[in-house]
Parts: sequence; C-alpha cells; structure tokens
Amino acid sequence: MRALTLAAVAALILDQATKYAVVHAMRLATRHQIDVFPPLLSFRYGENRGINFGLFEGETDTMRWVLIGFSLAVVAAVLVWVRRAHPNDTPVLIGAGLLIGGALGNVVDRLAYGHVLDFLNMSCCGIANPFVFNVADIFIFLGAAVLILFDSRAGKRKKGA
Repeated sequence: MRALTLAAVAALILDQATKYAVVHAMRLATRHQIDVFPPLLSFRYGENRGINFGLFEGETDTMRWVLIGFSLAVVAAVLVWVRRAHPNDTPVLIGAGLLIGGALGNVVDRLAYGHVLDFLNMSCCGIANPFVFNVADIFIFLGAAVLILFDSRAGKRKKGA
C-alpha cells in the first residue's frame, strides 16, 4: 500500500502546486488566458462546478457537497477494491493512487473555492477545444486507465493458470 500512498500524495501535491502556480502566481484568474505554446497549449481560467465537461453543474452549495461526497465515496470504493483484489500489485496500487490523489485534489478545490479550478486547454489541427481541465483530471484519467489495463491483465493471467 506504500506505492498507493506515495502516488496519491504526489498527485495531490502536483495538482495543487500547478493550480497555485498558474492560477495565483501567474494571475490567470485576472488575465483569463495565457498562450504557452499556441494552439497546442494555452492556460485558460475555468471554474468547474460540475464533473467532467461541466456535467451535473450546479451553482448550489448542496450540489457542491454532493460532488464532494461522491468523490470521497469513489476514493473509498477504490481503496476497498484494491485492498481486496490487488494488495500486492504495484502497477494497480500506483494507478489507484493517481486516481485517488487526483480526486482528492479536486475535493480540496471544492472545499477551498466552492468549485474546481481548471486551467489547461489543448487544441490542435484547426480544431478549437472549448474545454479546460487540470492536472488532477489527468491523474484521474491516467489512474483509471492503469486500473483497467492491469486489472484486465490480471484476469487473463488467472484464466490462463
């Protein structure tokens, strides 16, 4: 479980550090956009009050607490599943840690600001992407992908044995 803890802490710290650096230190909240490597990478200020792509977006404090509760339930479910199914599988533990650290990074935002701070925007090839995301979202996606990949490999190994 040490790999899970280290991955979760690293993801949480990297997420919060990048948000602080870009949104506060670089004053993205007042500048609204900083072109880093246009059009591939721009920083654009965003406040996400929902989940991915603004789904279930709500201005109410109730929705904020529902989303915090949902995130914490996902964290608890992943922890229980990993402890039962993969207690010694390092890649799965790291994937779970990344997912958990990312989810907790967004929980910290909701507690501190009432919404999730988003700032990354990537566009390419003449297609302007209107969505913004953050480093926590990357860790959540990457962690989930690792869990799917390595859990399916474990299932195939068990069937072959």
